[in-house]
Amino acid sequence: MRVTVDHLGRTVEIPALPRRIVSLCPSQTETLFSLGVGAYVVGATRYCVEPALSLGNVARVGGTKKLQWEKLHELSPDLVICEKEENPREMVEELERHYPVFVTDVRDIPSALRMIEDLGALVGATMEAAVLSARVRDALSRVLPLAKPKTVYLIWRKPTMVAGSDTFIDSMLELCGFENLARSLTGRYPEVTAQQLAELKPEIVLLSSEPYPFKHEHFDEIRAILPEAEIYLADGQAFSWYGSRLVHFPEYFQKYFNEAFSGLRR
Repeated sequence: MRVTVDHLGRTVEIPALPRRIVSLCPSQTETLFSLGVGAYVVGATRYCVEPALSLGNVARVGGTKKLQWEKLHELSPDLVICEKEENPREMVEELERHYPVFVTDVRDIPSALRMIEDLGALVGATMEAAVLSARVRDALSRVLPLAKPKTVYLIWRKPTMVAGSDTFIDSMLELCGFENLARSLTGRYPEVTAQQLAELKPEIVLLSSEPYPFKHEHFDEIRAILPEAEIYLADGQAFSWYGSRLVHFPEYFQKYFNEAFSGLRR
């Protein structure tokens, strides 16, 4: 056994090489496979859908907010990986009564890189994590930022919720050169009324594919509130999955937004 400290400053005693891992956050699950230790992931949530072709033998233990405890206990994990934003405190507290639990706390790009490196250290893939972290840094350095178009990023409908400050999405919006108007609001994911949305006067509205699956059919609702704004669908995985998927972000951003925003480059 060895002792480590997670992102919340908690001391965690874990096996030298965990070989029965339950991952309760989609980004971390995908990253573990990218680090080459997917064979040791025995459990994940139903939202852990990537890498799709490699998850066939991984047991599902419920959602990120509510677990199927009997299924989880049957797996007898020697390490459970949680994320502060995704998994409730009560869940973590119950888990740590039975298993070693490492909690990550990703709110921006630097903490995402730390997460990758720390996962590597946890599972005996330190070199692989260093390579992956370097690839992510290089990839994100190739993003060509826009010229600060005034933007809101919607994550939920009824009630309307937007990504505010101190969130990973806000960090990605900043990287891309969007001016996130929701930073002026209170809370990390504030609810907004139609009037508040109109008062923000965004030039661009991004409708995320997750957690709420916005589609083109929702454009008219937004146009009724913001008739002069340009509206786009945004890949929620691209903007909010903070693990190995970040390697592919520049290609996504250039392919999807390059033509639409060609006049907004710095």
